Amino acid sequence: MKRRLYAELQAWKASRRKPLLLYGARQVGKTYLLEQFGRQEFAAFHYINFERDSGAVRLFEGSLAPKDLVPLLELHLNATINPHSDILVLDEIQDCPRALTSLKYFAESMPELAVCCAGSYVGLVGGEASFPVGKVSTLTLYTMSFQ
Repeated sequence: MKRRLYAELQAWKASRRKPLLLYGARQVGKTYLLEQFGRQEFAAFHYINFERDSGAVRLFEGSLAPKDLVPLLELHLNATINPHSDILVLDEIQDCPRALTSLKYFAESMPELAVCCAGSYVGLVGGEASFPVGKVSTLTLYTMSFQ
């Protein structure tokens, strides 16, 4: 499946990037597209789905500083994350409001790590979440077309 948004993901990768938030309705292919992009464009693809992995949600209960989070994520994923060559995908981010807040700190303290997030209801996140205004890039994936 070729998606037009793939070229925009490549442009995001080539830019001095902020974390990317991929919006879209449920079941339009956000996860599929990010997995395809991550596996083809980066040395390693690291994936967390907050809807399915409550243990990952707990990783964000403490410090949101990337220097503290990345080692916890590495232990959780049983993998080494290289900020210069790897991608970290945080799926269903609306289920972990503090992960959404952490994007601000990734933008400020670890911009070399490619962080992509996907979510269907991110605009409805409330509670202790603070949306990282100006600290994330956004794209919207729509349903497939015949183009």
